[in-house]
Parts: sequence; C-alpha cells; structure tokens
Amino acid sequence: MINTPISRRKLLEMAALTAAGAALLPAGGAVAGRQALPLITKPIPSSGETLPVIGVGTNQFGTDEPETLARIRAVLEQLPKLGGNVVDTAQAYGNSEAVIGRVLEDIGNRDQLFLATKTASRGGVTMTDIEAAFERLGSRQIDLLQVHNFNQTDELLPKFLQLKSEGRVRYVGCSTSSDRQYADLKAAMARYPLDFIQVDYSIDNRTAAEDILPMAADNGIAVLGNVPFGGRRNAASTFARVAEVQLPAWAAPIDVSSWAQFFLKYVVSHPAITVSIPGTTKPHHLEDNLGAARGRLPDAQMRREMERYWDEI
Repeated sequence: MINTPISRRKLLEMAALTAAGAALLPAGGAVAGRQALPLITKPIPSSGETLPVIGVGTNQFGTDEPETLARIRAVLEQLPKLGGNVVDTAQAYGNSEAVIGRVLEDIGNRDQLFLATKTASRGGVTMTDIEAAFERLGSRQIDLLQVHNFNQTDELLPKFLQLKSEGRVRYVGCSTSSDRQYADLKAAMARYPLDFIQVDYSIDNRTAAEDILPMAADNGIAVLGNVPFGGRRNAASTFARVAEVQLPAWAAPIDVSSWAQFFLKYVVSHPAITVSIPGTTKPHHLEDNLGAARGRLPDAQMRREMERYWDEI
C-alpha cells in the first residue's frame, strides 16, 4: 500500500466510533420493512451483469477526521447489507481513494462491492498515476475505470482497454461533470467500445435526457447518474425547495416515503440509467437512499407527473 494520511491508529478510532455512526440508522422495524420489498437491479448492457440501482458517490470521503471516518466506515459496511454495491470515487476527490482502500481492508468486504474510480480531471495523467490508484484502493482489480472530464481521452482510453483485456479492469468508461462537454461525450461513445458513461442527471437537471441518454441506450452503454439531488452545488437548495411541501399521495404506490427516494426513483426509472450514485457520509442518509432501490418504479406516465409536480413547486 502507498503511504497515506490514514494511519492504523485512526482506523482503530474509526472502529470505536462506528457504533455511534450505526446508531444514526433508523429503527430496525423501518429498515426491515423496506428490506422486505424486492431489490431493483439493472443489467450492464455489455455483459448482462446486474447492479442494484442505487450506489454511493464519495466526493466527501477525502478526510482524516475521526468522527467523519467512522461514519464513512459505517456507510461502506452497511451498503452491501442494505442491498447496494456500487462505490464511485475519483483521483480528484482528495484522498478518498486511500480512505476507501484502507477502510475496505479493515472491514474485509471488498468482494461485495463494485468499485469505480476516475482519472484526474486536469493536468497530465500517466500510467504511473493509474497504477497508484490500484495501490490506493488496495485492489488488484478495478471494476470500472473512467476517463474524467475528457482529460487525455484519446491517449488514455486505449490503455484502459488494454488493462481490460488483461483482466485488471472489468469495465471502462468516460465521465463528465459538465453539460458543456456533451459533444465530447457523444464523440467518445461513437468512437470507443465504452461499457459506461457517467453524467449529471436529476429531476432538476434533465439535459442529459435530450440526446445523451438515448445515444447511450442505442449503443448499449450503461449510465451512472451522478448528483441526483439537483446539481453539483445545488442539493441543499433542492431539498430546501420541498422543505415545507408534503410528498404527493400518489408517491406511495411507487414505494416512496421521502423526498430523497422521490428524486432517486425518478432518476433510476429512466430506461437508460443503470445506477444513481448519491454522495453521502451519513448512515441514516444511506438507509433512506437505498430505500429507492426497492419496490416499484414509476412508469413513463408517472415520470411525467413527477416532472409536472416538481416544476410547479
């Protein structure tokens, strides 16, 4: 393992604090009731492998603060127990790769997770940097390796495909955090045999549905939908917008019991979306989010009603 700021002492502190993090989960009855609903999964088009439709984004995992680390440990420990398995990170997320690698080593549940990472979004990226990602994550194999924000796409993707042929990477893809890069994304989908793309998609940002998601579906490419709560810096205002608004009564038949589940079920009910990856470092948010991976999904008519309701708030 590469030396990181996450020491063994801090891991022990995290373990001691995990009980406090787990205590933030809702009462057992509520969790058990939700767990009784069927888990929703979708296939990766290029392989047929299925994934639970809700995972975890880790933009806030880059920390060495003991209480936060304890919550992160609880999130990564609880995720597969609640039915999820996708964990998406990036070299740009501070030391999140190192945090994830050390925590998963401590928990011992790496084989229960689908681990995705992304390259740096700017500056030079070398194969030495890619090898360092394997080291930081503490994994001989990465499930999904993505070129981020089209930094060196034509240089890196052929190398990623070589890693895939060697079995060190299972899937390859491209990720963007800007609608302005959709022309580049369409060009990459047309040129390379991508397994995945990753784009912003939420009820408050539907731009990707215009032509990106249809193209991904037509080309048999899985889609990770990030920032499902309304934008990279907009989640707080999205939830503030509904702070005094009750869930509509017609949300119950699609097994929605919170606004987080409303937003997430809207995202993953799009036929082209494979997994949504809301970011969280809090176990009770994880449990609420994973509730959207169970039960029924809205159909096309219900999706239109959700859009109408949201637009009128």
